[in-house]
Amino acid sequence: MTRMLPVTLLLLLFMLDSIQTLKICSFNVRSFGAAKRDNSQVMDVIVKIIRRCDIMLLMEIKDSHNIICPTLMKMLNGKSRRGTKDYDYIISSRLGRNAYKEQYAFLYRKNMVSVKKSYHYHDAQNGDEDAFSREPFVVWFYSPQTAVTDFVIIPLHTTPETSVREIDELFDVYMDLKRQWKPENFIFMGDFNAGCNYVPKKSWKDIRLRMDPKFVWLIGDHEDTTVKGTTKCAYDRIVLQGQKINSSVVPDSASIFDFQKAYRMTEEEALDISDHFPVEFELQPAGSFTGLVRSIAPKKRGRKKSQKKP
Repeated sequence: MTRMLPVTLLLLLFMLDSIQTLKICSFNVRSFGAAKRDNSQVMDVIVKIIRRCDIMLLMEIKDSHNIICPTLMKMLNGKSRRGTKDYDYIISSRLGRNAYKEQYAFLYRKNMVSVKKSYHYHDAQNGDEDAFSREPFVVWFYSPQTAVTDFVIIPLHTTPETSVREIDELFDVYMDLKRQWKPENFIFMGDFNAGCNYVPKKSWKDIRLRMDPKFVWLIGDHEDTTVKGTTKCAYDRIVLQGQKINSSVVPDSASIFDFQKAYRMTEEEALDISDHFPVEFELQPAGSFTGLVRSIAPKKRGRKKSQKKP
């Protein structure tokens, strides 16, 4: 009987190790173009940050020659067994109103999730055309190993001066998705520029995603997602909608990853990577559910807003 104990413990440890949460991250890698791609030290840190995550949204990719993501794939998958790939990616078109363009990209572990569908939101509502500086590139993920097995991610990188309007317009993306795909679980995340002077307190009442209680904000207004010591702004956010995904969040997993502190970097070295820290949260493995997560965004008093914009 005593001889069996170590074997039992080993089996238990193996089973516990096989139960994995799913870490979902969002990172604005400021001006991610040729200069960063050619800086091996910067790229090593970016890859190190990505490896922490099972799904990573990257923003502000400036890559007219489609080199950034293939380079990241080589670095991420370089040590994989022959013929296998740990990571894959899906990337948006180059988005922007003029010559200045950016892309959204999702990098994900193939053994954890797969892509069901994707589409660029058609930003052309009658009377409200071209609301987004970079319209969301929506991706529907299948995640068989987590408590919630599928969810859509709606990314957004706003222009600071139009942040209030763009964040509010995410409600229209939500309604469009419900009509088209009928998903039940939604994740909105990205660099919303949702803090300091760009979204003053008086403006929250004009943002449907904030006023409607069914949307749960995981990153609060008093957090700091910026690298510079002279700023304290909650620019980067994560918002959930859907009872199942809400109840699948690992308690206290929503956080900001301070890579400057984690990797013992100076502020100058950290700013070479980005002026933003990544934001992240985790989903429970299959069979695990917690209670509903409460929105940490304070409730705002104001007029009720209808499903349609006034």
